[in-house]
Amino acid sequence: MSAAAVAAAMWAEDHASRGLGMSLDHVAEGRAVLSMAVTEAMVNGHGICHGGFIFALADSAFAFACNWTDERTVAAHCAITYVRPARLGMRLTAEAVETVRHGRSGVTDVTVRDQTGAVIAVFRGNSRTIGGRITRGEEP
Repeated sequence: MSAAAVAAAMWAEDHASRGLGMSLDHVAEGRAVLSMAVTEAMVNGHGICHGGFIFALADSAFAFACNWTDERTVAAHCAITYVRPARLGMRLTAEAVETVRHGRSGVTDVTVRDQTGAVIAVFRGNSRTIGGRITRGEEP
């Protein structure tokens, strides 16, 4: 099963990412790129993008990067460091790269950038396969 076929099956059911206006821009083995515009609904009381939306973008990229094998894989632990604020109207891009996969565990690094390429945040996700296939619709 190709990474693109797995991503298409996941994307069809990913109401959260699509509901936030994310786009799935690229997938490959252990890699994914998603992007999202910062909308007025995402801006907090400081006039900047709420970190939860940036986290959600990074987490979605993480999910597509670590599910490429068609084994249902979820987050076991994630951490994010915000480097600079994102503002209304910016287009954010999250690039995820699975750096380690061993047995049922993996590590995926995600960099979130704005439209100029400036780093907004860095995210590291630890993944765990839970059984079942994405493309067959099997439950874990």
